[in-house]
Amino acid sequence: MSGKVIKYERDNIDTDVIIPGQYLKIHDYDELARHAMEGMDPEFHSRHGSYILAGKNFGCGSSREHAPIALSHSGIKAVLALSFARIFYRNAVDGAFLLPIEIDEDAYGAISDGNEIDVDVGTGTIRDITAGKEYKMHPFPDMISKIIEAGGLFRYRPE
Repeated sequence: MSGKVIKYERDNIDTDVIIPGQYLKIHDYDELARHAMEGMDPEFHSRHGSYILAGKNFGCGSSREHAPIALSHSGIKAVLALSFARIFYRNAVDGAFLLPIEIDEDAYGAISDGNEIDVDVGTGTIRDITAGKEYKMHPFPDMISKIIEAGGLFRYRPE
């Protein structure tokens, strides 16, 4: 998966800014996506990125699954962060909305806003095409990998 990075140099990006509360009654996912990140970045849609890069505890706050839905329907393939709030992480994986990829400080510090990256989940590699550097992502736990491979929790069938 290749695409452009939208970088937010901050921790604790919560679900209230990912998708503000007044939009939670919207059931049309494309309409919901129009309001993604509106609580923090009114220019989000004009930035045309495929990846969000953020600090610690991404997706904290309330347990609204609207957050990964809004991001994925706005074109985000994955969020790369130093850590995730567990409820956002599981909502993203279980619904097969987007990949929550945990990274180390070196990748977070080095990858810049607007850079083109390639993410290879199979090898656990993030390649910064713009800078010509490569980083390792944290591996997904075995169960999470199986859910991702199945296309979400509802499609997962235990062995």
